Amino acid sequence: MTDEQYMQLALQEAQKAFDAGEVPVGAIIVMNNRIIARAHNQVELLTDSTAHAEIIALTTAFQFLGSKYLPEASLYVTLEPCLMCCGALYWSKIGKIVWGASDEKNGFSKTAGDNNPFHPKTTLVSGLLAEEAAKLMKDFFKARR
Repeated sequence: MTDEQYMQLALQEAQKAFDAGEVPVGAIIVMNNRIIARAHNQVELLTDSTAHAEIIALTTAFQFLGSKYLPEASLYVTLEPCLMCCGALYWSKIGKIVWGASDEKNGFSKTAGDNNPFHPKTTLVSGLLAEEAAKLMKDFFKARR
């Protein structure tokens, strides 16, 4: 599968969050062309401000592999990670991170600026299917205002 196809699956996860009344962020972790984790935001469901899609996906992948490191894995997430998620991704040593929409309010780039909060060996790709991811976010917040 291609990066775009994996991001489509992450968007499906984001739609699940949307449908559940959660901020619509979805994540997929892939290793050796196999999906090893799928997740979406569950902050409201779990009453846990750390229950971001990325964190849940990482925990699932760690448990699946029986490892705390993911250097051969790729994360596809619909929204630019926040600093909390960046810290978890850094420590996971994940090989590649692909995100869709930028998050001007809570994304890492707002706070980190030019500093890279990810592991030095992590490859970054931004803006993949950004319009689709941004539309889902806009629709979610528009419906709540």
